[in-house]
Amino acid sequence: MNGSLHRQRLKRDHFVDPILINQDYKTAGIKMSEVPNIELFVKASVDADSVGNCPFSQRLFMILWLKGIKFRLTTVDMKRAPDVLKTLAPGSQPPFLLYNEEVKTDTNKIEEFLEEKLAPPEYPKLCCRYKESIGAGDDIFRNFSAYVKNPNPAFNERIEKKFLSTLVKLNMYLETPLPYELDQKPNATESSRLYLDGDTLTLADCNLLPKLNIVKVVCKQYRDFDIPKELRGLTRYLSNAYKRDEFRHTCPRDSEILIAYQAVAKYLNK
Repeated sequence: MNGSLHRQRLKRDHFVDPILINQDYKTAGIKMSEVPNIELFVKASVDADSVGNCPFSQRLFMILWLKGIKFRLTTVDMKRAPDVLKTLAPGSQPPFLLYNEEVKTDTNKIEEFLEEKLAPPEYPKLCCRYKESIGAGDDIFRNFSAYVKNPNPAFNERIEKKFLSTLVKLNMYLETPLPYELDQKPNATESSRLYLDGDTLTLADCNLLPKLNIVKVVCKQYRDFDIPKELRGLTRYLSNAYKRDEFRHTCPRDSEILIAYQAVAKYLNK
């Protein structure tokens, strides 16, 4: 290991951050010779000791963990990027994936590739049942960025209202029963599901949750803004998500998020 790369061996049910761990790997029904060799390269933290602030890196980190396959996590210090990265993915920024010596650099294509390669019956399917779940909350991050970048108090109320409307929209989706819930309880008026598409985490959650974590941390710091408790569906969703190791233990430290945003987020002018 050098100052630019930090590798971790991960197993689905065990995580220690940022210490290197090695565990015996056992997956029922899969021969060791059939298990692919996977290495995920993600952005390193400022101190190069753990994962940095990158929702795309966390998205792929979560997907691999949910798939339940052993993989190698390599954090990349971009200030001292090693020569091996110039060979593997010249000109690319993390995240990128090495799958049996095949390099993938586009996050969306990596997601599609992993869903195709790591498929049932050996690995769980992570795609959504309902297409509406895929785009749920996709307008939040854009409006959040406008909200925290504005230093002018005169514009804050209008921008905050627009940002809040995107949270309300997501909350409405989370509170609305999905078809499978109505099949079980035809008279249900409010959803009780745990996540976007049901009671299991999906690709849509892996995309949205890392962004919501950033929203929560940055809004609290720069606007003293908390997600309103009145948004019960969204509050429930986040509470359930933070109970999951696949999300909680792939999040960067709050301090890492704030360092990443200190150059772009603005406090309101006095």
